[in-house]
Amino acid sequence: MKIAFIGGGNMGEAILGALIQKNICPPKDITVSEIKAERRTFLENTYGIKTTPSNPEAIKNAEVVLLAIKPQNLAELSAGLKGKLAETQLVISIIAGATLSKLSGGLEHKAVVRVMPNTPAMIGMGMSVWTALPAVSPAQKEQAKSILSAMGKEIYTGKETMLDAATAISGSGPAYFFLFMESLEKAAQEMGFTPEEATVLVSQTAAGSAVYAEKSGLPLAQLRKNVTSPGGTTAEAIKVFEQAGLETTVIKAAKAAFDRSVELGKG
Repeated sequence: MKIAFIGGGNMGEAILGALIQKNICPPKDITVSEIKAERRTFLENTYGIKTTPSNPEAIKNAEVVLLAIKPQNLAELSAGLKGKLAETQLVISIIAGATLSKLSGGLEHKAVVRVMPNTPAMIGMGMSVWTALPAVSPAQKEQAKSILSAMGKEIYTGKETMLDAATAISGSGPAYFFLFMESLEKAAQEMGFTPEEATVLVSQTAAGSAVYAEKSGLPLAQLRKNVTSPGGTTAEAIKVFEQAGLETTVIKAAKAAFDRSVELGKG
């Protein structure tokens, strides 16, 4: 699979690194278009891939063109690639807020996949939700799936509107967990742990809980109950969370993120 990356930033690097590591695509079949010369040199030396400052040059002979640029650069990119993509080339976009209609119209191309990834993809633990235009063939969908699977887990949806929901849950979700972890770290420090100890304590607890939840196969509510002995320490903490309306607040926050995603998509 020959892949051209438009944009060699952190997310682009994370994806190409995962593809190489998982043996999905050898370095010789990867080309990255990147305007910064020092960044091109870094990527070439680190991964053994080809780089170029030219988007049209990068997409030559590529089966898949992956767009990993900032939203504000989409108009310029579209103008530069408009009419230059072959019908057989698959375009995969991880550009936040860029709808299938905007991507397809701007590029004058029908085989487009839109993805909502998240930052844990940078360590191969990402969650990607994606959708595709009707012109994307079953074989191309399999290509997209293999690329996204290298970043972590993926879910396909036939409704593009679900990407706004994915933005609110998995896209923004890491920040929610980081915020909770920050608060727990502060509590740990107030109880006497050093900042370094608090970080290890909270990070390992969070990581262990997430993996345990996945591997146990039990509902989250049951796992919570298993830790919460009646009249015990956990029960006291849970009582405070419930009195503060934690569940209602989390749902309200996620809905606010969803509404904002919909609003940005209309821009």
